[in-house]
Amino acid sequence: MYKFKAPKGTKDILPPESEKWVRLENKIRGICQRFGYSEIRTPEFEQTGLFVRGVGDTTDIVQKEMYTFTHRDKESFTLKPEGTSPVVRAYIENGMSSNAQPVKLFYITRCYRCENPQKGRQRQFHQFGVEAIGSETAVQDAEVISIAASLFKELNIDNISLEINSVGCPECRKRYYEMLTEHLKKYEDQLCGDCRERMKKNPMRVLDCKKDAGTDAIKLAPRMLDNLCDKCKSHYESLKEYLDAAGIEYIENSAIVRGLDYYTNTAFEFVAKDGLGAQATVCGGGRYDGLAKMLGGDSTAGVGFGMGMERLLLLMENKEAEEKKRTDLYIASLGEQAGKFAFSLAYDLRLSGFSVQCDTMQRSLKAQMKYADKIDAQWVIIIGQDEMEKGECILRNMITKEQKRLNINGVKDALIDIIKGNGE
Repeated sequence: MYKFKAPKGTKDILPPESEKWVRLENKIRGICQRFGYSEIRTPEFEQTGLFVRGVGDTTDIVQKEMYTFTHRDKESFTLKPEGTSPVVRAYIENGMSSNAQPVKLFYITRCYRCENPQKGRQRQFHQFGVEAIGSETAVQDAEVISIAASLFKELNIDNISLEINSVGCPECRKRYYEMLTEHLKKYEDQLCGDCRERMKKNPMRVLDCKKDAGTDAIKLAPRMLDNLCDKCKSHYESLKEYLDAAGIEYIENSAIVRGLDYYTNTAFEFVAKDGLGAQATVCGGGRYDGLAKMLGGDSTAGVGFGMGMERLLLLMENKEAEEKKRTDLYIASLGEQAGKFAFSLAYDLRLSGFSVQCDTMQRSLKAQMKYADKIDAQWVIIIGQDEMEKGECILRNMITKEQKRLNINGVKDALIDIIKGNGE
């Protein structure tokens, strides 16, 4: 008989791993709320042209990695490979320029790229992203960076470094492109086929190539940082001053250009020092002041980042022992009357905010106690027909193994005090 399997590059997220995801998502939402960022949810797929125009037709994403399909042989759609373009599209389409500026947004979303699966990288992956739209200041860049830095700090992840660069504006980049192209022509025979094509349309993308990274074409290339116009240089220096003021450490890395065409000025990455192998970049982002206009809107400043959540969870596993989830109370019952009482008591205690389970399998008492051990229950209530007739139940501490009897009347309030640590 044929057995269906999850598609290559996807995976099921099962308990207890799913509980780690929930804790991380809650942590992200809490931090973003403190910074004044609100959650946005965009569709799983968009018109293909959104990514061709926004991400860039010279990028690997557009050329090789997008999942694209045609609806009734007419309109082309693509599963979103990244989160920024859809957010900017939503900003334009929904008239968010009339909102108080800047518009501060975050998202936790699935993305899709058709590439070889590897550690921390799936074809369907999850991305946490932040976008601040409407401010062109360096302090806005620093705030966005500080959100990522805050998350790493709160997760106790310290084996990570922030690397920053500036990719300039269209004006100073045009001059730099001419200089870089002349340099690359001298080493054209060292370049891979993709880079020889990129050199004609977007030479800075050559600097981002992993295949050519060790060649003289890359190592001896002129730096964008040395060729910034006065305005871009001032913006970059101001960014460093804000990071210094907040005590956020960074490394200047002129090789960071990011893989998307829409970046201007600030580009940055948070890179893991160990634990992720070749895929060491956990978070990448920067400024994209020209993106809104590319997508049909007014010229609008923007800055943001995308963070791979699978890679972040790998770092958390390497850093910390797994947090074990505990069930507050298991209610073991025997007989129909006791079962109904157990179900009612469990419901009331769950409404009071406790993690409570009761028998739904009609197991023996011995089997129920084994199950309580497996789910790491801190307390167990035992109630059968005899206990119902006597109006009492047995409370067992699963850690100390001590037992005592409780009156059924008022047992809910007694259990709340005991679980909270206020009871005997």
